[in-house]
Amino acid sequence: MIELKNISKTYYIGTLEVPAVRDVSLTMNTGEFVAIMGASGSGKSTLMHMLGLLDRPDSGSYTLAGYDVTKLTDEQMALVRNRFIGFVFQQFHLLPRMTALENAALPLVYAGIHSLDQSKEKLHAVGLGDRIGHKPNELSGGQQQRVAIARALVNDPVLLMADEPTGNLDSKSKEEIVTILKKLNDEGKTVVMVTHEKDMASHAKRIIQMRDGVIISDEYNSTVRGQLNSTVPINDWSFINKTISSWQDMGKWLDSLKQAINAMLSHKLRSLLSILGILIGVAAVIAMLALGQGAQDSIQAQLASLGSNLLMVRPGNIRTGGVSLGAGTVTRMTFADVAAVRQISGVRRVSGAVSGRVQVVAGSKNWNTEVDGVDVDYGLMRASMPDIGRFFNAQEVTGCAKVALLGPTVAQQLFGDKNPVGEEIKINLVNFKVIGILPPKGASGGWRDQDDVIVAPITTTMYRLLGKQYIDSLYVEGASTDVLDNIQNNIVELLAKRHRINSKEANDAFQVRNMSDIKATLESTTKTMSMLLGSIAAISLLVGGIGIMNIMLVSVTERTREIGLRKAIGANRQDIMLQFLIEAVMLSLIGGLAGVVLGSGVSFLLTLFAGWAVKVSLFSIILSTVFSLAVGLIFGLWPAYQASLLNPIEALRYE
Repeated sequence: MIELKNISKTYYIGTLEVPAVRDVSLTMNTGEFVAIMGASGSGKSTLMHMLGLLDRPDSGSYTLAGYDVTKLTDEQMALVRNRFIGFVFQQFHLLPRMTALENAALPLVYAGIHSLDQSKEKLHAVGLGDRIGHKPNELSGGQQQRVAIARALVNDPVLLMADEPTGNLDSKSKEEIVTILKKLNDEGKTVVMVTHEKDMASHAKRIIQMRDGVIISDEYNSTVRGQLNSTVPINDWSFINKTISSWQDMGKWLDSLKQAINAMLSHKLRSLLSILGILIGVAAVIAMLALGQGAQDSIQAQLASLGSNLLMVRPGNIRTGGVSLGAGTVTRMTFADVAAVRQISGVRRVSGAVSGRVQVVAGSKNWNTEVDGVDVDYGLMRASMPDIGRFFNAQEVTGCAKVALLGPTVAQQLFGDKNPVGEEIKINLVNFKVIGILPPKGASGGWRDQDDVIVAPITTTMYRLLGKQYIDSLYVEGASTDVLDNIQNNIVELLAKRHRINSKEANDAFQVRNMSDIKATLESTTKTMSMLLGSIAAISLLVGGIGIMNIMLVSVTERTREIGLRKAIGANRQDIMLQFLIEAVMLSLIGGLAGVVLGSGVSFLLTLFAGWAVKVSLFSIILSTVFSLAVGLIFGLWPAYQASLLNPIEALRYE
């Protein structure tokens, strides 16, 4: 079964060398019951750890059932421990959050067996069939050790390692445990027991004495009778190259998920504080993005009122040498200019416009507002086609028809909730008929209510209301954004030529504003604001992630013995990483979902009480949730990796 040749192991405490095992050679046959004895520090436990593949020798060779196991990787050694070696420890090493049944079944998880039948069978075999639902703190010391024996036997190992199995038990419990070990040996199990008690060693068939890391005696116990089973139980080592990745084993995922939930429930306050960091971060991201998106949508609505691909032309003053030449030098635009601009290549629509303040009366109510005189194309160019009623037509413009469209504010002031279409009003004492209500546009720049306006035909407004002979401005719509620059230059050249203004003075004589540039600037500003708000909120998530890393590192430290136990019974590095990563991601996921709810609630309250425009988008919810998961994954990776690197023996000995 076992053959050691010149095995040595040295530990280092700082610069001090401590030889634990020195040049030991040893053979053990299948079916033996071997007791390794010696005083504390004699090297007996270190020898057993190397026999059980919990530790590696510094030199020498170890052949197990004809295979040189010193060449195995850490993952392969974990697999051999899981399938063929069972461990019984002095400290029991039962997980307090799990029942006896779950503790006994733990090695099955790493063997890919997800049934509890075998663990139930082993618990019945050690006399604990009626205690399978009890947790360790509900069992006596002897019962806990029997659970540990059931756990060691659940995968039916051929080699059983018992490290001081009765060291923490009373006399009666000692006898019970030794009786179980002897029975297992009689059934063909090879048992290696480390003990410093002579009365316990007397039950073994073979007694090895160690001192200062060397074997000083190796004798068979003549008082114990028994027949050795010479059959070698391990004859196929191909399994060590057929391991299944932990990430592909759903049973390990479920076990890790269960352990993560148990760990969080056992440290409720600590878990709550970890979750709180992510919760605040996600809520901040949701609320800030909602605020930014709401502001962006509000600005977009205002920008929509400007129209698309739009230029606005206003007359200016001709200057020479930077000095105005006086009031007579102001340029004037006429309907002939409108007709000429309409012929420029790339122009889709043109509308002249005039405006002024007027007093409007309807019945017993009156209101001071602004009237805009425009052409028929204005409605389409400025997104002003009415939802109620209609826009005026070309015949009404030509005939100076006394028709008007009211902005929502004017309609409310004059008619309240009544539909004003078809009603008569007086504008500057001139009777007009209301033919439509303009679509709402809200405030512009925070100082002008765009809905406080009346729109009428340009000819009617100029000649019957304001007494103007010239057009105040032109609205010019291009076929596309790409042609606006050319149209702008052509408009200036055309108007300068028509008004006999030289090219140097043209830019002063006519001011052209590109609405598309204004829209692009505002859109860029709102996007930058949203990014800034989101970035500030993301810092909260980062802080929450650091908190999770801190808590997970503490958890790794607290559960060092658990990690050592899991590795001893067959867990490899992937298994340990998976367990701690799932726990970190669980904390982040719970915090993220709670943060989505809180952030949405905060956004609603901002709308309800502060009157701010906010909009919680599906994108922000998905982004925050995914980001919180990524935080848990990234910040949980380092603690999980640190846990996976722990040496099983050092972890089991951790205080």
